[in-house]
Amino acid sequence: MASVLGSSNNALLEQESLPKFSRIEVSQVVPGVSSLLEEMEGKVSGLEFKPTYEDTVEAVEKASARLFYAWGVVGHLNGVNNSEELRAAFAEMQPKVVEATTKLGQSKPLFEALEGVEETGARKRAVDMNSRQMRLGGVGLEGAAKQEFNANKMRLSKLATDFSNNVLDATKWELVLEDASGLPESARALAAERAKKKHPEATADAGPWVVSLDIPSYLPAMKHLQDESVRETLYKAYIGRAGAQNAELMDEILELRRRQAELLGFETFADMSLSAKMADLEGVDELHELLASKAVPAAKRDLRDLEAFAGRELKHWDVAYYSERMREDMGVDEEALRPYFALDGVLEGLFGLIERLFGVVVMEENDGIIEVWHPDVRFFGVYEKEKKIAAFYLDPYSRPETKRSGAWMDVCVGKSKAVEREHPVAYLTCNGSPPAGGKPSLMTFSEVETLYHEMGHGLQHMLTKVDDGEVAGINGIEWDAVELPSQFMENFLLHKPTLYSFAKHYETGEPLPEDAFAKLKKVKKFQAGMMMARQIAFGALDIELHARYDNNNESLFEVQNRIFKKYLPMAPLEPDDKFLASFSHIFALSYSSAYYSYKWAEVMSADAFAAFEEAGLDDDDDDDDADLLREIGMRFRNTVLALGGSEHPADVYRKFRGKPPTVDALLRHSGLLLLDDTEEEESFSSSSG
Repeated sequence: MASVLGSSNNALLEQESLPKFSRIEVSQVVPGVSSLLEEMEGKVSGLEFKPTYEDTVEAVEKASARLFYAWGVVGHLNGVNNSEELRAAFAEMQPKVVEATTKLGQSKPLFEALEGVEETGARKRAVDMNSRQMRLGGVGLEGAAKQEFNANKMRLSKLATDFSNNVLDATKWELVLEDASGLPESARALAAERAKKKHPEATADAGPWVVSLDIPSYLPAMKHLQDESVRETLYKAYIGRAGAQNAELMDEILELRRRQAELLGFETFADMSLSAKMADLEGVDELHELLASKAVPAAKRDLRDLEAFAGRELKHWDVAYYSERMREDMGVDEEALRPYFALDGVLEGLFGLIERLFGVVVMEENDGIIEVWHPDVRFFGVYEKEKKIAAFYLDPYSRPETKRSGAWMDVCVGKSKAVEREHPVAYLTCNGSPPAGGKPSLMTFSEVETLYHEMGHGLQHMLTKVDDGEVAGINGIEWDAVELPSQFMENFLLHKPTLYSFAKHYETGEPLPEDAFAKLKKVKKFQAGMMMARQIAFGALDIELHARYDNNNESLFEVQNRIFKKYLPMAPLEPDDKFLASFSHIFALSYSSAYYSYKWAEVMSADAFAAFEEAGLDDDDDDDDADLLREIGMRFRNTVLALGGSEHPADVYRKFRGKPPTVDALLRHSGLLLLDDTEEEESFSSSSG
């Protein structure tokens, strides 16, 4: 293929500033990425690896930077602007990128040079991390074992993409409603907008309405539709997503992962995965059982209370519906609160909190120069003392036809002295409620939490003080610590001054009623047992599959149902429940043998927030307390947010908190801490000590 390097016709190759989204075309992916692969391989072949940081870590970073930048853009677009054409181009180039990066990761001259590098501090962490990655990447394999390992790696990459595409396609499933009784105004408007594609006459009041399996559509339907038979249809469609398409893929993924671990000398894939994390298998099991001892009995009580409220034994598709009725009975109507959470107001409050705690200012930049991939996308700069230090894109709304579900932060530009990138740039992607019925985006409280969560990730990427790219921002952080800043940010939503800085009616400007705030605090603990048990079940299922699964004795879905019966108060709906077939976190993303990380990091995030509570968080109208809170906020910024992967997360946490975390704050925040006066806090241990 002829090289197109330097061609002005391929926007993927223009990397002097931000991606040229308005000019990136699918037809550019194959020639552009091919040229960058050729460029990287040429640069690498000319390197003479020596046992210095500059001749190993930095040399490789410089040689691969342009490829990784462009491939990151392509991967991002594949997640937020998916099409059959882009899928095909991505699928064509993915094995070539994997092959090239695998070859680089298995370079014995590079590995031998790395092993001889003597550094301290952040650079030592970068060297150690790269050496570990190369060992886990098969650098020590030879002959047939190496060939098998590399072939497996290629196949796993393709399977992950296929899995994700199948879930995306299954989520597009639609149900036309002629009766939307119970559906709130905002959800009716969204359902009517979707119906107009095939039914131009559709209106929010008269219908017809279309509901789908993406959360902004599915969840309001399950919470509010009065027709139980429709809820049953929706529920079965949701839990069965991609069940047929992904069943065989999952077995193959697990078997290939097991074999990869075996080739590297590990007993299980979980052992291999956890070798690069804070926790070991014993620690993960210990955490799950410690939390389950509180959560599972509470979850069973939650279900009994809900059935007593409903006056009958509940089916699976009744739980969300009656939970919402029970929540309303407590005085909290999530739909009624939407007008107080307009997106622009939520952003204003979020940016105000960031300024108060961390001393930086966030400003929208909409001068028309910044190019975006969809009209909904917005761009913001982050400033400190009027100097721009970072930026981020925000893609806030659900687009089930082209955008995968969930919410995530990803790297657009990483900070690195070696490749002269001073200002980190993030992608913040959510799937919130879009504007509908002539109204702006009116968010649920859970959507607000999601936005705060992703901003926490973004802040750790953007506020890094580390110049070595391999350990700057979120790079080099043990995976079970990456959720710390994201979950930490969520805690501020029940801090009254923070919430009231933005919780105003989008039309009248009236603040959120006082009784609504009190009820929000109360409802935070509503069904906390069920919610925690659910997360424990997901984490335990992940570990079971990667540490103990034997497909000769049980099928995947039999394992799923066994674990769910152990932790969940309501047994799964058999044989319809195919949850695993859409569990993208562990089959398509980076959470395999790591889903426990949400709870592991949540212990740290709750304990970190307790530092603010101990300083008098609720009294920050007092100038002295406000100064103290800023002091703690800056300490959090200068440790957790600034140090990235330059130090072990346990050491970073101690620098912030002065002690290891305990589970006490998490259980207290969840309303699950039922200690008597003789019991002491239960320590949160890890293999790192």
